Amino acid sequence: MRLLTACGLLCVVLSILPSLTASVAVMSVDLGSEWMKMAIVKPGVPMEIVLNKESRRKTPVAVCLKENERLFGDGALGVSVKNPKVVYRYLQNLVGKRVVNPQVVEYQKHFPEHQLERDEKRDTVNFKYSEEINYSPEELLGMVLNYSRGLAQDFAEQPIKDVVITVPAFFNQAERRAVLQAAQVAGLKVLQLINDNTAVALNYGVFRRKDINATAQNVMFYDMGSGSTTATIVTYQTVKTKESGTQPQLQIRGVGFDRTLGGFEMELRLRDHLAKLFNEQKKSKKDVRENLRAMAKLLKEAQRLKTVLSANAEHGAQIEGLMDDIDFKAKVTRAEFEALCADLFDRVPAPVKDALSSSEMSMDDIEQVILVGGATRVPKVQEVLLKAVQKEELGKNINADEAAAMGAVYQAAALSKAFKVKPFLVRDAAVFPIQVEFSRETEEEDGMKTTKHNKRILFQRMAPYPQRKVITFNRYTDDFTFNINYGDLSFLIDRELGIFGSSNLTTVRLSGVGSSFKKHSDAESKGIKAHFNMDESGVLILDRVESVFETEAAVEEKEESTLTKLGNTITKLFGGGSSEPNPNVTEQVQDEEEVPPEAGKDQDEQEEKPGEKQEPEEKKEAEPQAEEQTDKADGAEGKSEEQNEGEKSDKDEKEIKGEKAEEGKEENKDKPQKKSKISEDVRVELVVNDVLDPSIDDIDSSTKKLQDLTNRDLQKHEREKSLNSLEAFIFETQDKLYQEEYQVVVSEQEKEEISGKLSEASNWMDEEGYTASTKELKEKFSELKKLCKAMFFRVEERRKWPERLAELDRMLNQSSFFLTGVKLIPESDQIFTDVEMKTLEKVINETTVWKNETVAEQDKRSPTEKPVLLSKEIEAKISLLEREVNYLLNKAKFAKPKPKPKPKDTNSSSTENSKTSNSTADSEKVIPPTEESAAKDEADAAEEVSPAGEPPTANEQEPMTETVSQDAKKTEQTVDNKSENHIGDEL
Repeated sequence: MRLLTACGLLCVVLSILPSLTASVAVMSVDLGSEWMKMAIVKPGVPMEIVLNKESRRKTPVAVCLKENERLFGDGALGVSVKNPKVVYRYLQNLVGKRVVNPQVVEYQKHFPEHQLERDEKRDTVNFKYSEEINYSPEELLGMVLNYSRGLAQDFAEQPIKDVVITVPAFFNQAERRAVLQAAQVAGLKVLQLINDNTAVALNYGVFRRKDINATAQNVMFYDMGSGSTTATIVTYQTVKTKESGTQPQLQIRGVGFDRTLGGFEMELRLRDHLAKLFNEQKKSKKDVRENLRAMAKLLKEAQRLKTVLSANAEHGAQIEGLMDDIDFKAKVTRAEFEALCADLFDRVPAPVKDALSSSEMSMDDIEQVILVGGATRVPKVQEVLLKAVQKEELGKNINADEAAAMGAVYQAAALSKAFKVKPFLVRDAAVFPIQVEFSRETEEEDGMKTTKHNKRILFQRMAPYPQRKVITFNRYTDDFTFNINYGDLSFLIDRELGIFGSSNLTTVRLSGVGSSFKKHSDAESKGIKAHFNMDESGVLILDRVESVFETEAAVEEKEESTLTKLGNTITKLFGGGSSEPNPNVTEQVQDEEEVPPEAGKDQDEQEEKPGEKQEPEEKKEAEPQAEEQTDKADGAEGKSEEQNEGEKSDKDEKEIKGEKAEEGKEENKDKPQKKSKISEDVRVELVVNDVLDPSIDDIDSSTKKLQDLTNRDLQKHEREKSLNSLEAFIFETQDKLYQEEYQVVVSEQEKEEISGKLSEASNWMDEEGYTASTKELKEKFSELKKLCKAMFFRVEERRKWPERLAELDRMLNQSSFFLTGVKLIPESDQIFTDVEMKTLEKVINETTVWKNETVAEQDKRSPTEKPVLLSKEIEAKISLLEREVNYLLNKAKFAKPKPKPKPKDTNSSSTENSKTSNSTADSEKVIPPTEESAAKDEADAAEEVSPAGEPPTANEQEPMTETVSQDAKKTEQTVDNKSENHIGDEL
């Protein structure tokens, strides 16, 4: 599977190239309720799942807090059987929830060994560790995330800080913020929180890029994990973009979920069944349900049993020493398991129906249903699901465990500035609608004032994000307050509503509105604009609130030149009517990305795209028509900025076209007016109504708490490393003293001294060493190494001598052979100087003498004495010989051959021959390279000649052709063509 994955990455999709600006690895964490999977991208490694310390591809989300150490993953899981009280698991069920949340209450029932306390500040839950110390679920989750980063850094062999984390699609705003807080405590930079179903869909689409075209393809992903179930409908098709042309895109069209339907609930049913069977055997008078350790053992066996029953019709459960040293054995059939979970299997089709309902599709529109998540391996789940979707088969063509991690790391690479990936557009969807609510006083016809409550939809259900929205309040001239809440949640069943928590998000209090109106009393108000942003993580942010005003200023007309007038006349003749822009149309806000209004909705609840105009519709709210007409110029609360400006544009455009002829004539006489926009920020105070975020001091305190634990772990690891190193050194050195090569170099006195110190250190280890500090262990280790340093040095030198001396002899033989060959070169062809040859000969002779004298001196010395023949000196002599020989070899490689003299012309008179010969010889003479000293650098010699293998340049050929007399040329052509060819060959 890993080989296929690598081939697919390299051939099909990724083209992840390291940028020139940085080369930093990024990672993803698929954070499930029971397991987490990590993946990395680094230069040279496109996408790869991180292996943990046990070389497994997934790691349990568990942390163990003992008195003096922390354990994670499989290590923590092993302790949970012996001491479940100190092991914390399934943290995802607690983050971002109040203490009264039904899921928190259910967690206490499943894990009664933990003592949960109420956080007085945030009304959330904390784990009580001791009388002085407690830990929040976010802090424990931060420990897990920090551990995942450590595994990824070890795997990538470089630091990692940037991460993309997966969260369930049904996480609300409080839960998403809680995960971000956990990452902040862990010191991670979150590039994005990506929904796990979106990450799976991205991974699926990336590997099938070639199959995606302009025709929409609808695929359903059914993900049943350990803690929850999600059904997602995704549409794949290619779209055109301004930035990168036609690219594939996935869009989340529908989502259905069940927060409590998963494999863990099945394991709990099976655990309780095993406990019942043990009690029925009546081997103990105690109830096994009251023993926390025994129940932890039963849960572990139930997890194993569920996996085995997915492939077998029956299997035996077996636990040694379950309680009071009593062994437990029982046989469980698949039919019994399915009967225990019958009500759970009945809930399998519900997420499918909810996904179809939210997407307004039917199963006929779905091309394929693909299984994701470990719990989908249960045969009964597949059977019920296949019947619900009415398909021939269920798709199993993706890695159910790793698809989310791989999709998330692809997104991490796309978001990182260090990598370039092929674009794949992702349009996620908000599962829960969000709206703005505000109240204002209105005056009725009888003079009575009433308070009217208004709601404006900010994000519809399944609205795509990331997206920016603007709400404009046009009837407020003083400070006011509005609320941001969830919209209609009637699609959730009662159980889900209880777990969801508060439907109120934030109260926004604005101050400075009245002062802004006083400051710009002479300007026209364009309303109070609130800018909202739902970012890539699905977190709603109020970016800013501003008062917007518009003023008019006269513009001086410039006198047109004759050429300009002529151009305007020609334009009118051939171009038709005037194309001048309307100067009264306010400039649109370009940084707000809006979605088109939905048909059938109230106009006040709709937002427009920038620059898009709509004709005003009748309000469907019970508001008097007279008020609508009189206040029409002021606008209506909740309309988008673009809609109000579009209506103003329509009005101004009608005036220009001549609906008011008289006003038009007067305006033509006046100078043209230019409108300018004035914006002034309004102070904003946010009051969180769902789950309070921890304060800055609380975040700093949590960070320090985790850092202290990390430092303690590092100190503990350093002490264990020092202890192991000292212990290993003592035992290994004691054994070496009896080895032959060590006995040769150690005198009896030295041996007794070393042996005595080692025995003393061994006794110290048994008595005090295991409680000694790291500093004491390092000092003891350093003392023993210093004592044995001379012995180790002598042994090491004697080991290196044979190889080093053999290498020196080989180099001497080669150098001598090379020098002999050089001396045999005729003087006319010699390219080396006497100085160069004598320098090499001197080095050879001196090295031979040094070797013979030093070896002889070493033979006279005792093996227990400090050696005079040192391996580093032998290596220095070898390097000197290599340098001298390589210098001469490089000179020979780039040297030019000397040209041969031209033959004399025998047809001319002796005088003419002499003159011609002298003239030709002088002209054709090629000056040989200047003799260089032995110390001349190789690069200087190389600059004077052409590189090997290249033809002579034109300048080199000209002296051989242009300076020859006509008679000499004729002689060469008729008499000695062979000689000319020879010269050409030499060149």
